[in-house]
Amino acid sequence: MTEPLFLKDAYAREAAATVTGWTDRGGVVLDQSLFYATSGGQPGDSGILRWDGGDMRVAVAVKGDRGEIVLVPAEGEVRPEIGTEARQEIAWDRRFSHMQVHTALHLLSVIIPLPVTGGSISEGKGRLDFDMTDPPEDKAALEAALNELVARDLPVSDDWITDAELDANPGLVKTMSVQPPRGSGRIRLVRIGEGEAQVDLQPCGGTHVRHTGEIGRLRLGKVEKKSARNRRFYVHLDDG
Repeated sequence: MTEPLFLKDAYAREAAATVTGWTDRGGVVLDQSLFYATSGGQPGDSGILRWDGGDMRVAVAVKGDRGEIVLVPAEGEVRPEIGTEARQEIAWDRRFSHMQVHTALHLLSVIIPLPVTGGSISEGKGRLDFDMTDPPEDKAALEAALNELVARDLPVSDDWITDAELDANPGLVKTMSVQPPRGSGRIRLVRIGEGEAQVDLQPCGGTHVRHTGEIGRLRLGKVEKKSARNRRFYVHLDDG
């Protein structure tokens, strides 16, 4: 299994690694990875892998058949040999945008306390689908509440619980379509706020900012009716 360095420090941009394998489809497996693999609605990281005498552009990171993190080379790139000592560098601006959006979506699930039926993250924007029959009465008020949570600059941290502890607290799971990964014996929780100021706690394996203030101002975009019991909310990083 690949050690997921991004869970220890989502802000690390470079790290050493050893190539431990190739996949049948041309992917590269490292002993430890800064690259987040596509999952849970968050895209996999891109970047570059460098070694003595060569480099390989990484188009995306994905999960392999055994749960390992696989770096997919960009078209035409040459893979390093197994056993090569390499330096991995993620495309930081893209990753940080994903972190901002991911934390913003957790905040959106706070101001709309309904079951989440789906979601996705991309650069500068994201969306969540809610089990929601009627449209919001005041979208401007929701946007203001979202930005108030951002402005509070709440700390974002993580913790770990066992599968049994999650089973005893099923209310921690907000998503109806995606369940937390099991099998390792423990599950990661992402917490926003501390003590009495805690606003959110839910299972999540993605990358997040350290404080909500790093998200910047958010704009609540269009709200779409996807079905009788499904409303889709779009959130944008408002660079303006």
